[in-house]
Amino acid sequence: MNLRVSKYSNTNVFIRWVVATCCLFGSVAAQAQNNTSDFDYKKPLKQVLTEVQDRFHVKVKYSEDMVKDQWVPYADWRYKTTAAKTLAAVLAPLDMKVNEEGPNTFKLKYFEYSRITPEEGREKLAYLSSLYHDKASWENRKADLKPCMLQALQLSPMPAKVKSKPIITKKRVMDGYTVENIAIETLPGVYVCGSLYKPLKYKGKIPVVLCPDGHFGDGRYRADGQYRYAMLARMGAMAISYDLFAWGESLLQFDGKDHRRSLAMTIQALNSFRILDYILSLKDADPTRVAITGASGGGSQTMLVTALDDRIKLSVPVVMLSSYFSGGCPCESGLPVHLCGGGTNNDEVAAMAAPRPQLVISDGGDWSANVPDTDLPYLQKIYGYYGKIELVQNAHFPKEGHDYGKSKRLAMYDFVAKQFHLNIDAVKGVDGKVDESKVTIEKYPAMYVFGPKGENLPANAIHGFEQLEKVFVAAK
Repeated sequence: MNLRVSKYSNTNVFIRWVVATCCLFGSVAAQAQNNTSDFDYKKPLKQVLTEVQDRFHVKVKYSEDMVKDQWVPYADWRYKTTAAKTLAAVLAPLDMKVNEEGPNTFKLKYFEYSRITPEEGREKLAYLSSLYHDKASWENRKADLKPCMLQALQLSPMPAKVKSKPIITKKRVMDGYTVENIAIETLPGVYVCGSLYKPLKYKGKIPVVLCPDGHFGDGRYRADGQYRYAMLARMGAMAISYDLFAWGESLLQFDGKDHRRSLAMTIQALNSFRILDYILSLKDADPTRVAITGASGGGSQTMLVTALDDRIKLSVPVVMLSSYFSGGCPCESGLPVHLCGGGTNNDEVAAMAAPRPQLVISDGGDWSANVPDTDLPYLQKIYGYYGKIELVQNAHFPKEGHDYGKSKRLAMYDFVAKQFHLNIDAVKGVDGKVDESKVTIEKYPAMYVFGPKGENLPANAIHGFEQLEKVFVAAK
């Protein structure tokens, strides 16, 4: 007994022995958890992803916060014959997915709950098609969907309108068009910012084109956006661009992470409605010729706003229509809009535009790749109920990717010009082709409403998501 006491008389030595022993048994226990059914064969997600990369010689991109504290049950039993099938099986219990970015390269993604397989998308579309067979049954379906969608967006009832006047900056005169930056208060202390492009010279009432932004770097300031807004103005329309929520100048009020909250979907829809309220109050706006077009997340807004607001007379959703994907951001699918009517999808949402003219622009590099042979025939069926099949069209670019590039813009210009009787000849060069070279691409500060550092932000502007929630509830 004395020998034992002497052996551990040094307290520090004893503690080190206990810690080492616990670690040894802890390691054994952890290993047992990984390899027996008693503990669901669990493994850390990061370890599993490393093993998948080694086994299949692929690259899986992810951030550390995405894999932290994530465990995969029955991990080793989830291996399939390919990396793609294995990753799908591994991530299924975690409600996570990967996008295949290229040969042997995958990227782990959040908010992929709305993505199914193309085959499942076709099955869903066939099921939806079976719910109606003529104009009357389709109108009944639409009558069920619309109020549910507004309720899901938390916009039924609609928040009270703010009575303040828009904030408008000094007009800039360009070659054939003018630009004014504008901020509209859509909720008390909440502002959406954009730029309003008009023809330099015009008479009477002119068409309106709403241009909601999408998930692209540089937001509404990017060059391809400025080309689009200015060219529409040079053809004789007024076009208004505007930020996503918690992007662009909205970041003066909210953190970028707030864009990934479900209420972003509500605020963005409300912004579109309130912007249209203002634009149609202008004496030179033609309410019979109102269009909306945007790409990616802007394409999601284009379809949703058109479905819910009959004031929209023409829509051009770009690189977003798909039977198997409803948007990988809460600002597109964070609220249960797509669960209305027992479950819907973006094809059915887009079909709610019928029989108003609609051009769907798609490409071969994203989820819109199947539009020509899957989504377009469905839309043609719905438009056929009204005897207006020719009013839904598709411009497909099989060798292009996810953008609103020049070829896609040219297709939009032609469609809008034809439907709204715009002067497309005014933007053509001597060779007879549409020429964007006369558009001035401005630097960011020129497009700000509130100044380079936000120094002109109104005193009543709220700050932070918690305040937004309070303001939104109070406005209801």
